Amino acid sequence: MTEDTPRQRRGRQLPTTDELRIWRDYIETAEALRSELAVRLQSESALSPGDYAVLLALSEAEGQRMRSSDLAANIDWERSRLSHHLGRMERRGLIRREACATDSRGAEIILATTGMTAFRQATVPHLRAVRELFVDALTPDQLAAAGEVAAKLRAHLGS
Repeated sequence: MTEDTPRQRRGRQLPTTDELRIWRDYIETAEALRSELAVRLQSESALSPGDYAVLLALSEAEGQRMRSSDLAANIDWERSRLSHHLGRMERRGLIRREACATDSRGAEIILATTGMTAFRQATVPHLRAVRELFVDALTPDQLAAAGEVAAKLRAHLGS
């Protein structure tokens, strides 16, 4: 009897012990990295990762504005979650909401001056943390391999 190749085995049985160890290491490490980046972002800028994602998307958008439905798709959030988050950001003066000129049912989210200032002040410390916690921990070959793994997983998920 010959041993199945990993490709054959994947479709028929549960992950092996080694595969599960790798999976858990990946998930736990990614969560620890996200958590540390979030703590640093919050302590250095008073922005949450959600705030930063919204501000980044708006800063890159034409006219620094987006329809709320497009913003939700851009940052991969449910529209109801985004709506609640935008309310908090609006109360802090980071964004403004205006009725959409082309669709009376929609709203445009606009990056406020205060939001742009907060985003700019947060970006350099945040990118330094990304370098310190992620980039500097890996060799150039490992970094390239991590990029390949991420791309392969994204393609497999159809994203």
